[in-house]
Amino acid sequence: MKRIAALLLLVLGTVAGFAQGPITPAETTLSPAERSMAQARKLIDKNPKDFEAYNALALALSRRARETSDVKFYAQAEETLQKSFEVSPDNFDGQRIHVWLLLGKHEFAAALDAAKKLNQKVPDDVMLYGFLTDANVELGNYKDAETAAQWMLDLKPGNTPGLTRAAYLRELYGDIDGSLELMNMAYQSTPPGEAEDGAWIVTQMAHLNLAIGKIDEAEKLSQQALTMFPGYHYALGNLAKVRIQQKRYDEAVELLRQRYAAAPHAENLYDLAQALQLAGKTEDSSKAFAEFEQKSLLETNRGDNSNHELIFYYADYAKQPEKALEVAQREIARRHDVFTLDSYAWALYENGQYVEARKQIETALAVGVRDAKMFRHAGEIALKSGDKTAAENYLREAAELNTVGSEQARITLASLTR
Repeated sequence: MKRIAALLLLVLGTVAGFAQGPITPAETTLSPAERSMAQARKLIDKNPKDFEAYNALALALSRRARETSDVKFYAQAEETLQKSFEVSPDNFDGQRIHVWLLLGKHEFAAALDAAKKLNQKVPDDVMLYGFLTDANVELGNYKDAETAAQWMLDLKPGNTPGLTRAAYLRELYGDIDGSLELMNMAYQSTPPGEAEDGAWIVTQMAHLNLAIGKIDEAEKLSQQALTMFPGYHYALGNLAKVRIQQKRYDEAVELLRQRYAAAPHAENLYDLAQALQLAGKTEDSSKAFAEFEQKSLLETNRGDNSNHELIFYYADYAKQPEKALEVAQREIARRHDVFTLDSYAWALYENGQYVEARKQIETALAVGVRDAKMFRHAGEIALKSGDKTAAENYLREAAELNTVGSEQARITLASLTR
């Protein structure tokens, strides 16, 4: 599951607190989502015709999907939501949760359409603007996303879902300091009992620090998140990136093994395969890459896929550029966010289509995103296009960020300056 699943940090009006009753001793060891699931089921047992209890259970199951990165909870949430609609057809809270599930499954175009229709019916609902933000971000409609996020904050100043979405947009626009400030505001307003919500925000703050080369701060925040929510797969991934930057590759491998055990998704296996290669475990790396390819191909036509990783696998490791471009063309037909544009550009580059590759990577960078890997790609593409000055500028940008992707940029830059 990709970042959008994590961005669904929200409070859905009356549904959010509906299943929250006194916590029994047996529930103290459960996660926040599991407690909500247990309490919603109690309410359903008391009154099987209570559609709001079904909504509460569907919402809790969706939150559990984020806690565990297990998509089976989305399927269970959909089944539960159908029971809500059987009792109360087209009830508003149920329809909102339906949009959330579409986003969680990465069916972004369908989610955008559904959110627009609900927004026309209820134009002052804060979270519908959150859904509009999420869908537009993933489709690459950044101006529309920004407008929707601003509506969230105008309707309810300082609300946590609005702050986290605004922070993500700040990151995409290249304003890391602004993004960190908004994330910190969101963290300060998160109730202490919401351990996973708090851990997610802290993990995002670690990610932002890592993106600009503040390795020590990223390490501290990742460990803080793991203390708040032990075994948290997002935090394990971030801490592994820190270890890679520190060239502590064996430790990175162990962390990524733990993450893959907790969240066995293809993209997580891809990261593990890369770390195994860095650690010199060539045979294990080859096996992991082969397993990743098989797993990724099974989901390549679904919304929630690992196509970005599959493109880079074919381009950088398997050396099968035609397959990389085939996957990239499939994904670019669905969405035009900066990360899809980057992977598409790289596939074009590997197939010798340098003019079109440069057009795509420059479209991505025009949003403002500051990503070392993207800058390095832009530099390599500019170099093949015969623009050495632009290549040096892009590679220098990548090198100065001092994060994943910077080292290769430095090597290429050094060869140019010599």
